[in-house]
Amino acid sequence: MGSLDYAIGNDSAVRKRVLWTMPRVSHPGRPPARRPQLTAAPLAYPLDRQGIATAAEIHANLGTAALVEAAVRNGEGILAKDGPLVVETGKHTGRSAKDKFIVRDAETENTVWWGKTNAAMTPEQFAALKADFYAALAQKPTLYVADLFGGSQPEHRVNVRVINELAWHNLFIRTLLVRPSADQIANFEPEYTIIDLPSFRADPERHGTRTETVIAVNFAEKLILIGGTRYAGEMKKSVFGILNYLLPTRGVMPMHCSANIGADGKTAVFFGLSGTGKTTLSADASRTLIGDDEHGWSDTAVFNFEGGCYAKMIRLSPEAEPEIFATTKRFGTVLENVVIDPETRELDFDDNSLAENSRGSYPIDFIPNASEKNMGPVPANIIMLTADAYGVLPPIARLTPDQAMYHFLSGYTARVAGTEIGVTEPEATFSTCFGAPFMPRHPSVYGNLLKERIAKGAVTCWLVNTGWTGGKATMPGINRMPIKATRALLNAALDGSLNDAEFRKDPNFGFEVPVAVAGVDSKILDPRAAWVDPAEYDKTAQTLVHQFIENFAQFADHVDEGVRRAAPVAA
Repeated sequence: MGSLDYAIGNDSAVRKRVLWTMPRVSHPGRPPARRPQLTAAPLAYPLDRQGIATAAEIHANLGTAALVEAAVRNGEGILAKDGPLVVETGKHTGRSAKDKFIVRDAETENTVWWGKTNAAMTPEQFAALKADFYAALAQKPTLYVADLFGGSQPEHRVNVRVINELAWHNLFIRTLLVRPSADQIANFEPEYTIIDLPSFRADPERHGTRTETVIAVNFAEKLILIGGTRYAGEMKKSVFGILNYLLPTRGVMPMHCSANIGADGKTAVFFGLSGTGKTTLSADASRTLIGDDEHGWSDTAVFNFEGGCYAKMIRLSPEAEPEIFATTKRFGTVLENVVIDPETRELDFDDNSLAENSRGSYPIDFIPNASEKNMGPVPANIIMLTADAYGVLPPIARLTPDQAMYHFLSGYTARVAGTEIGVTEPEATFSTCFGAPFMPRHPSVYGNLLKERIAKGAVTCWLVNTGWTGGKATMPGINRMPIKATRALLNAALDGSLNDAEFRKDPNFGFEVPVAVAGVDSKILDPRAAWVDPAEYDKTAQTLVHQFIENFAQFADHVDEGVRRAAPVAA
């Protein structure tokens, strides 16, 4: 009898525990059942050629079933009723943005946008960190290695090797990146390597870190070291950072966006920060999904950087998001910080006691209408998503190319207040390029690439607000924008019919807003009319306008006059 004692929590005061058992069944006249063994296939490019010396048992390029089995056997997670692996990430339930560093050296001195987003680490500090990471690797009894691609378009992808101490982390990154064929694995030579050791504790004095948690990027050595966190998303975003650094020099636009293709063969790209609806709106049964989070825009295609999806699970429902909900009933899906009943193994997506940022990762082909090659034509439409908690922005607006660049560099959304005592107002968030933490170069590099590609392809650009309507999110009785209305407006924009509507000019932001759209309440289209007190709307709108202007001051010297004139109007 084997047993696993694994803690899962769905109550902040009481931690439930599960006893998992796997009896060995015997039958008369038959030998005892044997537990399947993991194979240790040799790597085409051995670790010692990378200077990594370890006596660990190396499990290289295992498939989904073997990695799930290893994770359960190791006590890293349990299986839910319908097959997904359920894990916890501990105190880190999201990215540790303040613990990320880039080595400042001859390679990066003049190519990285240094500041709050891209914090520097000295080469000497990284050398000490690397030595301690390698010493920790040498002591591990078991390691899991996956050789993968970042990028689906062959001429623009990068070979990435990921080394993990946790089986479920290896399963996660194998799910999220592009999986090579057997022939490609047999000849795989890594360009970049990520080493992820949650058990490692950084020393701020020795390594120059802020805490015991570290994400250290060395572009010259093509090495990323992640320690002190079990949040798996750090790995996928590290690959995104690599591509965001490399691709602009090739004229390829890297994007924090989802993308899909309509029945007319036209591609739509959805920019947006977490919580604005990138994954939800791109998983549309009537359209072919290219990907939900990270893409490149080359001369010939929009291509997914990944081979999987990473969706928010909190308050997931089969009615609002049927395609995503269906993945939670599949073997091969990994659910992070989703509460599970220890006896029935039923999932509770409404319980946020483990995390508000509960997540699910699954292969992209779990979405029935996914693109076979994770690629599509260059975009015909660009959608910039925001969740405006101030209730100021309309549900959809058409942007000029200059306005599109302005809003792309602004990267606006707003978080709902109430998570901290005494905080009663929404909080504006500006993340340039809708993904500042992942953009190593100056935002103008990405903004100018976008503007050039919009002009070259005559792309139509839209700003879509999936936030609140009729007032601030903190006001009693104020609801979020109905998803049916958002989908109806999106469909009209993407099929071209919205271009035939009558538009008005927004007095605060200057963009065009439709006056009436079939199937949508006209009151929603005019946010000022939706407020009980129009004067209070005007006051709140001007507050937001001034926040936009103040934030954009940092980019004013890096854009042309047309983009500067696209700013909202202060009264």
